[in-house]
Amino acid sequence: MAINLDSLSPAELRALIKNAETQMKSARKNQVQEARSKIDALLKATGLSIDEVYPRLGGKGRKGPKAVVAPKYRNPENVAQTWSGRGKRPIWFSESLKKKGVSAESLLIGGSVPKKVSAKKAARKVAKRASAKKAAKK
Repeated sequence: MAINLDSLSPAELRALIKNAETQMKSARKNQVQEARSKIDALLKATGLSIDEVYPRLGGKGRKGPKAVVAPKYRNPENVAQTWSGRGKRPIWFSESLKKKGVSAESLLIGGSVPKKVSAKKAARKVAKRASAKKAAKK
């Protein structure tokens, strides 16, 4: 059954596309169901479970609940916003660092460093980090 697309109007083409998409979703659903039934039959025939075949997907691969890390940094403008120091930096953290006189150390929870750090101390700290990196590379 060939359809001459050149003779169809834009409205007819849209309807055809919509019908084709609906048919494609239905075919995909059927394909997934068939694959699942084949897998279930194979597992039943071999006496295995999905947990044994794919331990991480089945949930047994994990030893326990994921550990929660205590927050390390706090937003001074909104104390409800904290960050553990792991993963992507939150926007409030990055924005705070752009402000003059604010450093990551000044955003630490408890025992924070004074906001103003002298230029000499900052220069020493940068030099110390650079020398540590060079030593690590060797």
